[in-house]
Amino acid sequence: MTWEPPSARVRELMRKGAQIVLDPPAAWLAELDAATLSGPQRSQIAEDPVLAAATRRANRSNLLFWASSNVQRPGERVPPNLGEVPMDIVRDLVRRGLNESALDAYRSGQGVALRRWIQICFTLTSEPEVLRELIDVSCQSISEFVDDTIAALTMRIAREREELTHGTHAERRETVTLLLDGAPIPRARAEQRLGYRLDGRHTAAIVWCDEPQPDLAALDRAAELIGTCAGDQRPLSVLASAATRWVWVHGRPDAARLREAVAADPQLRIAVGSTGSGLDGFRRGHLDALTVQRMLARLASPQQLATHDEVELVALLTTNLDTADQFVHRVLGELTSADPELTESVRRYIAEQCNVSRAAQSLYIHRNTLLRRLAQADRLLPRPLEQDVVAVGAALEVLRWRGVED
Repeated sequence: MTWEPPSARVRELMRKGAQIVLDPPAAWLAELDAATLSGPQRSQIAEDPVLAAATRRANRSNLLFWASSNVQRPGERVPPNLGEVPMDIVRDLVRRGLNESALDAYRSGQGVALRRWIQICFTLTSEPEVLRELIDVSCQSISEFVDDTIAALTMRIAREREELTHGTHAERRETVTLLLDGAPIPRARAEQRLGYRLDGRHTAAIVWCDEPQPDLAALDRAAELIGTCAGDQRPLSVLASAATRWVWVHGRPDAARLREAVAADPQLRIAVGSTGSGLDGFRRGHLDALTVQRMLARLASPQQLATHDEVELVALLTTNLDTADQFVHRVLGELTSADPELTESVRRYIAEQCNVSRAAQSLYIHRNTLLRRLAQADRLLPRPLEQDVVAVGAALEVLRWRGVED
């Protein structure tokens, strides 16, 4: 398509509008993220915390890239955005086995950005002819920028896929994928390619980081640490994406030891699956680890580490986040917003089967202190604790793993 430069008046208006876009309100970004991460076709991306975080970064990158170009050269054709952020998401998409169809999210983002931009245009001028030209040029600019970026990234995905099909990491990923899919790959061949025994008891885990510039060496160290905490010096670690490792170990990692060790590196997140025997345990453990990872992402949980054993109920309760929040507020009432010290005391009391002495000991407080806290909780709960122990315990578990609401 030929590109005719707009009039000087429109170029100046585009520069002014682009300067507004360089500092977008939080509501715009939230709308952009919701559009690119919603819908069944993008569930694989939305449920993966690494891909979801990368998509949000790409949204901001594209928005600011287009705006910066129009501040510097208003009305000129904007080149495709092939910076570090979009390249990162290309690599992650390929390593997840996804294809260029995942870039359709850019189209949804385009619709949101265009609508917001037109609103800006109406604040810049009330002259009908100037406004018509401004909107016409803007629509062409945004559309071609998105088209060109998608086309360039699609080519990059093809090259990245070709590179990934060679080498040890690709072989491990391919073998693990076959095992997880239940393909009839001979056990001996799979073990040889993975360098990992498939008999005995396994625990699967997922290590990841959703920071924009993850410490890749830290991810590998965390994978080794999981093996150390399970007494397995040769864990299986598979490069699932640039910022994600799939891990299997023989035995069961000591969760308390692992939690203490990863606390030294706040960017790391670990989801530990179930423990099982043989190929079935290998598969089931990984699926359970995925469930834990997706739950942590769904809840925006601040917790660094979670095991399937401790969050299985919470994962089930929070499949629908709105319903889960309604349940928590209905059951806990004013206790929902109480001091964390109080809610943790009640949670621990229930976990200790309503034994005051054991709960007080586990909290390192005096028995009478716990009794006072329980009495305070009763005043905040819609119903006395003794009449609703199971529901209150479940709601407090959800609250424990839930991120802080905006």
